[in-house]
Amino acid sequence: MVKIAPSILSADFKRLEADVSDMIQAGADYLHIDIMDGTFVPNISFGPMVIEALRPTTDLTFDVHMMVQDPERYVDEVAKAGADIISVQVEATKHIHRVIQQIHANDVKAGVVINPGTPVSALEAVLADVELVLVMTVNPGFGGQSFIESTLEKIRQLRQLREEHGYQYEIQVDGGINDKTADRVKEAGADVLVSGSYLFASADRAQAIAEMKA
Repeated sequence: MVKIAPSILSADFKRLEADVSDMIQAGADYLHIDIMDGTFVPNISFGPMVIEALRPTTDLTFDVHMMVQDPERYVDEVAKAGADIISVQVEATKHIHRVIQQIHANDVKAGVVINPGTPVSALEAVLADVELVLVMTVNPGFGGQSFIESTLEKIRQLRQLREEHGYQYEIQVDGGINDKTADRVKEAGADVLVSGSYLFASADRAQAIAEMKA
């Protein structure tokens, strides 16, 4: 069954712990945490201190997406704060293989991420080395954007490559994921759905998660 990863970028920061707890009770599988630096993306979110503050409240998988230029500068700190998965943008570093090794050296699962304008071929050299591949289905930096249709083909390509080579990564999607787009990305091959504004705005979050999983 598909996994659901609520993105806390859309949470109410005045009651962040309560919102996270609510999502856990509603059936979330991962907690998606976006770290933005204002350089790689035109927005600033939060850093390792938020991860560290939330970590004692739950044993849920913390799925951290680093939208950060030169992420190798911060990987060790993010891992120490309590991340279970750290995903880095292939566009943000000149040394993607080295960063993956750095993540694994911290005993954390490694993921790689591509933006809508980046081809799957940019990842092929490291697909055997990662536990997760994230396809951005919007341009990263802000929540509440509309789903980009052309990203469906990337999901299909990643599923085909996994089947052909026996790779072990999960395929994750993030951006514009709601009750209307969930079925389409699942059909294309997605295993983990990141959803922010749709889930946090739902009157019945448990029902919203259940419908996305169904």
